[in-house]
Amino acid sequence: MKAALLPARGVVKVAGNDARNFLHGLVSSDILKLVPGEARFCALLSPQGKIIADFFVVEAPAHDGGGFFLDLPRTLANALVDKLNLYKLRARVMVEDLSEVLGVLAVWGAEGTTRLGLWYADPRLPALGLRAMLPPQRAADAATELGAALVDSAEYDTHRIALGIPQGGADFSYSDAFPHEADMDQLGGVDFDKGCYVGQEVVSRIEHRGIARTRALPVRFDGAAPAPGVAVMAGERQVGTMGSSAAGHGLALVRLDRVADALSRGEPLVAGGVPIRLSKPDWAHFAFPESAKAAE
Repeated sequence: MKAALLPARGVVKVAGNDARNFLHGLVSSDILKLVPGEARFCALLSPQGKIIADFFVVEAPAHDGGGFFLDLPRTLANALVDKLNLYKLRARVMVEDLSEVLGVLAVWGAEGTTRLGLWYADPRLPALGLRAMLPPQRAADAATELGAALVDSAEYDTHRIALGIPQGGADFSYSDAFPHEADMDQLGGVDFDKGCYVGQEVVSRIEHRGIARTRALPVRFDGAAPAPGVAVMAGERQVGTMGSSAAGHGLALVRLDRVADALSRGEPLVAGGVPIRLSKPDWAHFAFPESAKAAE
């Protein structure tokens, strides 16, 4: 078992009598059915359906004061607080950035929790393990109680990348990517049965018309990693952009139709001079270029 404090993550609290309905009406997952001990992966979208911020929503038990806690990229915390306050209007809701006092611990490789912090399973994929919001100075104590080795956050990134899980800011750009492009529809981040929320009409149209042409996909390579942000090329044509990478695995945001055309012509994919191979993750159920699948 390994544990890592994730310094790039922050915590925002949303509390008050109207907090549940307030969040439910804004985000892409169902918050009405959320109970303490569970988490929802979701996003706040622009009216155009682009991801403003993605995060986990966790409800604290009533005996611990209740309220909803959002595990999100720390760099987005202030902007998200401002955006939620903008939507608040007359709702009886308090929104607070707690990133200075609470951090996020990720634990993977085995199961177990402690009484330190607010614990929840990562709702995207069981292999991603557990997470906890807790004071950062208690991370070592929590790891010790679990019998987990406390490691650098880079080891968690290596684990995430090997599983093919995209990360905002590294594998797609906020305010530019649709949930489908970030694979949120594949990882439990969009509830297509819930009622209205900001951006729902666009997301539903992409889903029901099957028009998601761009996806964050796992890639493999040998030797030195391609630099993040370099173009993925097929001959003279750009088919995508490289994202994060570690230990021979990476992610790239690619146009599926362009990749399929390139592979059908036998053109290899190259990022920054490094040959790369697309790999379909086990959790994905979208159409995948057949030539890439055969090359795995």
